[in-house]
Amino acid sequence: MSAEELWNEFIQKYNINENKFEAWAFGENTKELTKLVLKGIKTATSSLYVLYENELLPKVDEYSILLDEYGNAKCIIKNKKVEIISFNKITEEHAFLEGESDRTLSTWRKIHQSFFTRCLEEKGMTFDEKMLVVCEQFNVVYKQ
Repeated sequence: MSAEELWNEFIQKYNINENKFEAWAFGENTKELTKLVLKGIKTATSSLYVLYENELLPKVDEYSILLDEYGNAKCIIKNKKVEIISFNKITEEHAFLEGESDRTLSTWRKIHQSFFTRCLEEKGMTFDEKMLVVCEQFNVVYKQ
């Protein structure tokens, strides 16, 4: 199902007068992370602030359509909290809500430092623990 088809199904079913949404997929481990969201385990995500140079930052109450590794729409999520925090100040709670691996902060830091380093290298930049991270918490509001 396409993002537009899922969105139209959602707004018709719940009589929502909203046409604005983002459609995106996780940057790595797309299949696994999408499964975690669909199971209700992953209710948060994070990205580097510096990588939003040509994009608007996410906002509270904003809808997104989560795509799988093939670009198919899997669910609609709605942001309930958005914070900008330096990498070295990410909390245990946020790491747990991200739902990855053993859900600890130390594992979150290892996984994300590695991922962020690769993202930054593509742009000729280097990772620093004081870099700002956009932390989102969300709810799944509609599944296919």
